[in-house]
Amino acid sequence: MIPLSDDNPLERTPIVTILFIAANVLVFLWQIDAPALPAAFASGDVLGFLERNLQLSAFRGGLVPYEILTFTDIEYRDIVPPPFTILTSMFLHGGFMHIATNMLFLWIFGNNVEDALGRVRFVVFYLACGIAAALVQVVASAVTGDLLVPMVGASGAIAGVLAAYMVLFPRARVTTLVIIVVFIRIVPVPAGFFIGLWFLLQILSVLFGGNTGVALFAHIGGFVAGWLLVRLMGRRPTQARRVVW
Repeated sequence: MIPLSDDNPLERTPIVTILFIAANVLVFLWQIDAPALPAAFASGDVLGFLERNLQLSAFRGGLVPYEILTFTDIEYRDIVPPPFTILTSMFLHGGFMHIATNMLFLWIFGNNVEDALGRVRFVVFYLACGIAAALVQVVASAVTGDLLVPMVGASGAIAGVLAAYMVLFPRARVTTLVIIVVFIRIVPVPAGFFIGLWFLLQILSVLFGGNTGVALFAHIGGFVAGWLLVRLMGRRPTQARRVVW
């Protein structure tokens, strides 16, 4: 299921959400080293060039559990000291589909959560969910022994945004592209159902999916953090309590 839009109106322009999306896109352009792309096209090795740059940036700015636990760099010197890669990893991505999917989810669900919480509190909320997601992934990696696999992506923080949206606007309708083999339909579904199903799939993937290469524990950790934080923070005082049907 791919979300396309929602029917949840905004009271204010989602400036912070737009800035977060812009920051992720700009960082991704840095990852692929856009000025050097013409040379890659000339050599005919565009995919290899992009893959090498994305891998290098993942080690230099991504979260490597071993580095967090030992406070030491491995192989590549990080762009920031290891503890701060918890933050930088939230703005790095592993490919075009990775960033496109994350930014789509952030735009559809983040703007309303920002509207409900207020801009400053949304920044705190988003970063706190991302940090919680990263720490849960570090613990999971320590247990499974995958300490040298870097983690990148905004999905941990966005999982927290999804949880907040589910709490705040469970009855909002999400226009969704449903693809099941040859069955393709665009249907409106309640946000509570869409997000609840998404979270269930993360749990099932952990239990039965094996090593998918996706930081599933970060998704779960970010979601739980978002669920708890939004209940503690509540809506901004000036926003009327709205129920979206």
